[in-house]
Amino acid sequence: MPARLRLTLVVAVVALVAALATVVLAGGDGAGSVSAAGPTGLHGGLRPPQARAADFRLRDQDGRTATMREYRGRTVVVTFMYSTCQDTCPLTAQQIRGALDELGPARQVPVLAISVDPQGDTPLHVKRFLLEQHVRGRMRYLVGTRAQLAPVWRAYGVQPQGQGYEHTASTVIVDGAGRQRVGYLTDQLTPEALADDLRALSGGAPAAR
Repeated sequence: MPARLRLTLVVAVVALVAALATVVLAGGDGAGSVSAAGPTGLHGGLRPPQARAADFRLRDQDGRTATMREYRGRTVVVTFMYSTCQDTCPLTAQQIRGALDELGPARQVPVLAISVDPQGDTPLHVKRFLLEQHVRGRMRYLVGTRAQLAPVWRAYGVQPQGQGYEHTASTVIVDGAGRQRVGYLTDQLTPEALADDLRALSGGAPAAR
């Protein structure tokens, strides 16, 4: 079985177990409030212990070079999307934006959006997406060739966008040691859960609710 497929399956199973545990612990109370954390103390699904944040050398929306190494020592949100998406990607961007709003200006976290559509993610499309989602200046949108992006997709167990199939709508928190700690599919991602997990993994207490 290919390594990327194995990682994808492991991530999906872990996310499902975490989601089921969260539902049980939440007890269905309080619509509109954040669900209870799972047994791990985190809302997202735990990533495999061996999952690292592989280094890369890509360009952001302004043509500046970006590497994973430059964020070592910081907690980072890594998400995968394409700029002409009309459903999951705008929703993901808004959920992440909501989490950053919850954290406030004193605790801002870098966000890296990595392209899953190297051909369609042109500079014009990428910049327009960031502006339309009101995340310009809060999210770096990283693009490259398929050859440059493929190792990153494999490292995170992500399937890119393709003809007749959708990409893996995945968002991951990477810790300061360069480890993939927790992940969310778009239907599991909420601003409150992401903000709480970012606080926990950055050494701060979750918000009281």
